[in-house]
Amino acid sequence: MCQQIAEGTRWTRCNHFQRHLVVAILDCNNPRCSRSYVHPTGCRDRSCIQNFGPEIQRDIDSVNEFCFACRAAQERAARGSTLR
Repeated sequence: MCQQIAEGTRWTRCNHFQRHLVVAILDCNNPRCSRSYVHPTGCRDRSCIQNFGPEIQRDIDSVNEFCFACRAAQERAARGSTLR
């Protein structure tokens, strides 16, 4: 399976990755993968792999904080516990 190589921010408190940009595609050289250059042009075989594999994540910076989604979840949880 071909893979996207992405660059982004690593939030170190929750270890989540925020993608900024896909910089390259790593070709798997599999003729059964529709994303590969070696996949036959005009192939209509429905069993060929259609999706990318797991993203390769390159950290271009890191922030010693929780990501936005984790902070929002923490705030919702804190508000929910005060309503009881």
